[in-house]
Amino acid sequence: MRERLLAAERLKSIEWQDGRLMLLDQRKLPAEEIWHSYDSAASVADAIRKMVVRGAPAIGISAAYGLLLAARARIAAGGDWQQALEEDFKLLADARPTGVNLFWALRQMRERLERLKLGEDPCTALEAQAVSIHESDREANLAMAQFGVELIRRHQGNPQNLLTHCNTGALATGGFGTALGVIRAAHLDGLVERVYVDETRPWLQGSRLTAWELLGDGVPATLNVDSAAAHLMKSRGISWVIVGADRITANGDVANKIGTYQLAVLAMHHGVRFMVVAPSSTIDMALESGDEIPIEERAGSELLEVNGQRFAADVEAFNPVFDVTPADLIDVIVTEKGVVERPNAAKMTELMNRKRLH
Repeated sequence: MRERLLAAERLKSIEWQDGRLMLLDQRKLPAEEIWHSYDSAASVADAIRKMVVRGAPAIGISAAYGLLLAARARIAAGGDWQQALEEDFKLLADARPTGVNLFWALRQMRERLERLKLGEDPCTALEAQAVSIHESDREANLAMAQFGVELIRRHQGNPQNLLTHCNTGALATGGFGTALGVIRAAHLDGLVERVYVDETRPWLQGSRLTAWELLGDGVPATLNVDSAAAHLMKSRGISWVIVGADRITANGDVANKIGTYQLAVLAMHHGVRFMVVAPSSTIDMALESGDEIPIEERAGSELLEVNGQRFAADVEAFNPVFDVTPADLIDVIVTEKGVVERPNAAKMTELMNRKRLH
């Protein structure tokens, strides 16, 4: 399966080229494929904040390269560059509050700095660390895809109808994708009849990004409004809801794109299995439950306007971009370290103590 997955890779959204970070502007897709070049921590933080790059793993990878760019600039400026670099750590960390991969990646970069040996070049060390974070995410994607396919095959071996929410593919990661990676692998294995794609208001990641990725891979896909999910589960024989995650807490609660929680409630009512796919870097064992996760709220204009043109009535808008799905609504969490069925605190601890299985 690994070789088939590698052969099917066709899309990247992050490139490290000639000492600069290149990001595919996801705000412009699918109409235009525009790449931007970044050479500073401030510009990378701005790209994260403004959704040029999105998806928890991709944000973490971008932040790692952003910190490398910052270190180069601080060292060139002279003085106490490590103290000055603290401003860049904070700038990048403040770009998005909910997804933990951002903070995990920055912590990896900080720990690499702390391990510098006498005479070792800091920029060379940090570049190797950032590249390692990027490549490790790609490997994690491949492992998760294989674990997820095994679950789908075990549950029901014939082609199935799947439902997904937001974008969790190559655009959101450093490789094949998390939830969408599982769906891609299932398609390669002949296990997909059709994928139903929530449009994912208000940024429309489902209709703009996920549908575009599936189309490019030849996966049968149908777009639906978010509020059609219950009707789909009742009438279209959905067997799995498969989603990603931006943060998973020590008890197995999951923060993901707004609308995920209601999907889990609906899935339980309709007897549809619910799968969360995320790398172990998304698991935050420092938080006991989802009640402690900071939920990002973005500007109301994202709901009230289209292309800067207001279409809604003159009302206030509530625009949280994530919600928390309780662990008792989740059938399985898939990571590169393995699978947790019916997650709880003990099972999450056991998972985090494992080494990678693939």
